[in-house]
Amino acid sequence: MTIDHLLKLEKKHIMGTYSRANVLFEKGEGLYLFDSKGKGYLDLIGAIGCAVLGHANKEVADALSAQAKHLLNATNLYHTKPQIVLAKRLSELSGLDKSFFSNSGTEANEAAIKLARGYTGRSEIIVANNAFHGRTFGSLAATGKEGIKKGFYPMLQGFCHVNYNSIDAIQEAITEKTAAVMLEPIQGEAGVNVPYSGYLKDVSALCKNNGLLLILDEIQTGNGRTGEFFAFQHEGIKPDIATIAKGLANGVPIGATIANEEIAECFGPGTHGSTFGGNSLSCAAANATIDFLLKNGLMQNARQVGAYFSRKLNGLPKESVKEVRGKGLMLAMDITESAKELASNAMDEGLLVNACNEHTIRFLPPLMISKKEVDTCISILEELL
Repeated sequence: MTIDHLLKLEKKHIMGTYSRANVLFEKGEGLYLFDSKGKGYLDLIGAIGCAVLGHANKEVADALSAQAKHLLNATNLYHTKPQIVLAKRLSELSGLDKSFFSNSGTEANEAAIKLARGYTGRSEIIVANNAFHGRTFGSLAATGKEGIKKGFYPMLQGFCHVNYNSIDAIQEAITEKTAAVMLEPIQGEAGVNVPYSGYLKDVSALCKNNGLLLILDEIQTGNGRTGEFFAFQHEGIKPDIATIAKGLANGVPIGATIANEEIAECFGPGTHGSTFGGNSLSCAAANATIDFLLKNGLMQNARQVGAYFSRKLNGLPKESVKEVRGKGLMLAMDITESAKELASNAMDEGLLVNACNEHTIRFLPPLMISKKEVDTCISILEELL
């Protein structure tokens, strides 16, 4: 089939929920994607942060292949080893006690919302303006981006939106109905908004002083993206509930909601569930991903190359680049021109970057990126700007 024929079939048979670029990818290898004509693209979107180990990672592929030959999914009616092993590792990495497994970030956040309400018996959760927690109705109501809610009102009740990066705003929003505060350590979809140093520590203390739970949405910031496995570890705190997904299995669908034991006990038999959550295939991929990430020092690489990348972005023409921000390999730059146009022109030059709003370019590259690939990116951007 030609690409034109395939795109006609897509238009006829797939719901139009995505504004796709005019390219059809057939293969991935490391930091590169290859289209139907064999052209290679340096991928600094990394499947929107999912491909932490790059594309077609051999260790993950081998783990998937081996597991597929034994067992894909016995369902959660039975015990399975890959799920138990993964739960233990997430407890060790997070400092929390128990996991519930699902298939995505939005499902992980839905479980966190249910846990907070079930444990506290209270109905309201304080969330942030411009936050993104998902597109199912609970996580959508928690999301602070009005554009993606349009056409789907009324939203579910029980969410109070306040300004991000303001401890006073959270303090003023607390009522007798407040169960929890739910935040992204760094707001990703909003344009990589980084709070002041100590913000999460201040929020954690505020929650403890007021008997509230702290839920941290690490869907995008987790899995070593910022230089620690969880971004909250930069501030030496521990939330009551953390959610993780995206890069946990290097792009294989999986989500996890991790909580301390007392809160986790709120989920007894029948209170929550998932047919595919924690299946053996996705858990095997996640275990292999964590193995590779830790064995190869990718969190250290995220810190070192991320700092280099940030310096190089700051060296781009000042008349075009207004601000560079981020942590580790979660970076963004605000530009004076159209971000969508720049991303399109970069793709023509074999570079994939993400326009996450009108004037912001976001970078979420695989964590094994080197200074060489950063230099390639900077050279292309410099020419285009």
